[in-house]
Amino acid sequence: MRVTLLSLCLLVLPGCSLLSGPDAERAWVDLQSAADNRLVTLELDGSPWRKNHFRLAPGAHQLAVRYQFDVNPRDIGGDTPHRRDCRLTLAYDDFTPGQRYRLQAGQHGFRPWIRLYDPYDRLVARGAEQGCRGG
Repeated sequence: MRVTLLSLCLLVLPGCSLLSGPDAERAWVDLQSAADNRLVTLELDGSPWRKNHFRLAPGAHQLAVRYQFDVNPRDIGGDTPHRRDCRLTLAYDDFTPGQRYRLQAGQHGFRPWIRLYDPYDRLVARGAEQGCRGG
């Protein structure tokens, strides 16, 4: 029984390494926003990209995301939050293989922002708003 269990573990372990995750040949970009906001991928280098992260070949890339957030009623003089739905893009020329980056989105009132941080938590790029709906 122990031999069977050990054999099964040895067979399953290599399969775990094939699951999505950072690897030595690609850069990995995680998305991060406040818990009550929604940040999703839209495009990678102009092509549709529908995953919850970006896995990239080394070099330059343009990322496009959709960011949905509520504007605080105090910021607009009302009683209820106002929902915004925005498209943001960010370009970075030096994605390094084997590195894990963090793409973080947030807002100041009605205006969204997006920033890219390297594995050492250094700001390496800022993105731009490409248009919003709502508000």
